[in-house]
Amino acid sequence: MKFRSASPVETQELARCLGELAPPGTLLVLDGPLGAGKTSFAQGLAKGLGIEGVVNSPTFTLVKEYCGRLPLFHFDLYRLEEAEELWELGFEEYLRAGGVCALEWGERAIKLLPPEYMHIHLDYDGENQRIIHILPVGEKHSLLAKELKRHVNTGN
Repeated sequence: MKFRSASPVETQELARCLGELAPPGTLLVLDGPLGAGKTSFAQGLAKGLGIEGVVNSPTFTLVKEYCGRLPLFHFDLYRLEEAEELWELGFEEYLRAGGVCALEWGERAIKLLPPEYMHIHLDYDGENQRIIHILPVGEKHSLLAKELKRHVNTGN
């Protein structure tokens, strides 16, 4: 599934809708080049989960936790040298915590992920425009993607 975004605000709006729909245990793998909008996407996701306040990339802390309708566990894997380091962060416990896990640079650990997740690739389409590809993996995330598409298409 593919979406176009003309601005960071539109990217955040798509992610906000996803956050409103996300069930417990949602796992999002965010990837794309530097500056493509991964953190903007995570900020919109947080809004959709009812999280107030500043949400920024956990580049140096590797993971930040936020409280909302569901907890958001926001990871930044850019500085990981080995994918296995994700498990050293206690990733398995975060997966079982019933929240939403969002992994910036998540493709670095893709081989270690469970069989259910949503791969979100953000890429440039001009200076401010982005193309956002959403690829659900597994039944739960496929249903979530269909619901997202329905909501975006109907303007809900």
